[in-house]
Amino acid sequence: MEDLALKDSWLQEDGDKEDENNILDPEIVDQAESPDKELMTINMGPQHPSTHGVLRLVVTLSGESVVKCIPDIGYLHTGIEKTAENKTYNQALTLTDRTDYLNPLINNLGFSLAVERLLGIEKQVPQKAQVARVILTELQRISSHLVWLGTHAMDLGALSTFLYGMREREIILDIFEKCAGVRMMTSYIMPGGLYADLPSGFDTDVRNFLAIFKKKWPEYHTLLTNSELWFERTKGIGALTAQEAISYGVTGPILRACGVKYDIRKMFPYIGYETYDFEVPLGKTGDVYDRFMVRMLEVPQSIRIIEQALDKLPEGDWMINDPKIAPPKKWQIATNMESLIHHFKLFTEGYKPPAGEVYSRVESARGELAYYMVSDGSNKPYRMHIRAPSFANLQSMPLMLEGRSNFADIVSAIGSIDIILGEVDR
Repeated sequence: MEDLALKDSWLQEDGDKEDENNILDPEIVDQAESPDKELMTINMGPQHPSTHGVLRLVVTLSGESVVKCIPDIGYLHTGIEKTAENKTYNQALTLTDRTDYLNPLINNLGFSLAVERLLGIEKQVPQKAQVARVILTELQRISSHLVWLGTHAMDLGALSTFLYGMREREIILDIFEKCAGVRMMTSYIMPGGLYADLPSGFDTDVRNFLAIFKKKWPEYHTLLTNSELWFERTKGIGALTAQEAISYGVTGPILRACGVKYDIRKMFPYIGYETYDFEVPLGKTGDVYDRFMVRMLEVPQSIRIIEQALDKLPEGDWMINDPKIAPPKKWQIATNMESLIHHFKLFTEGYKPPAGEVYSRVESARGELAYYMVSDGSNKPYRMHIRAPSFANLQSMPLMLEGRSNFADIVSAIGSIDIILGEVDR
């Protein structure tokens, strides 16, 4: 009987057919065979520590220098986009929480704005819901940046920063829990407004958090911003030029660290951002340190926006008054048969936007998050595609590493991109 083990590609003799699954660049293979160059190719990942998710990197080194770096993705693939096309619009909303799981409320918002545009109800969403959306999404941005800062610092040896970041984030999650009943995967922002009214004491809770946080935030700068050790691990590492970042479709803090003033809240305002006074921090060199500083300076701007929104948070409805789109209130269901029928049909059949297509974008904690949605007039999206910033930003990693960085700098570069693999593999 033929020995099948001899057919394994890793046992092939020189001159045999190359492994068809070899993802190495032929040029790199040629260099490795060159007698005057000694290259080593290693796997980094897929495991969560340091790679911020199940990201696999195939890294070719010449000594300590990175010659080639190939991100290999797909280990977390969930098929969320295709799954959404087999759900009603309200059911598909819950899937958006699970793409970027540190950014669920902004995911909810991007999806909801796309559906509202399909339905033609953007201008009918109550003002209370619009202002509350601003407050909630900016709190979400701060929460996400705290996780980024804690994990990025921990990657580079500053372990205590992670604990401090989680301490402040817990207060934000407490606020989300009061609103939605859960700390993550909230599905609280939905087409037409909010899932439920803001809880009693919401204004006080947010103001109390801001009072605490504004005292704590300078301590993070004390820990890292002017640290010589932090300089050594971040300055001049993984730098991108503005032209390189633009050509690779990079957005968010990475693009702004290159000096490009591109923020969806300013360029294409939504939910009233044009009425808020805030600035867009920019870097100069586009290296790991500049990305760090851009995010650090974004947090006070989010605080500034939240304070303005709290001052003009009105009373009133939190959901559009249309029983074909929004669930009737509970007291109406208990007293009115038509409301009960609307409720039943809404949660069994959903609503049917007119046929058409929309592209709706928001500024997530990681960059431009957009939903391309096509309606064929049925109760399910015919096509839903997510323009995920983590996916686009990850493409730039080989560019910032190859020929520019050492092996020890790879972890620093990954942390500075702030990728979420659930969004990359969606």
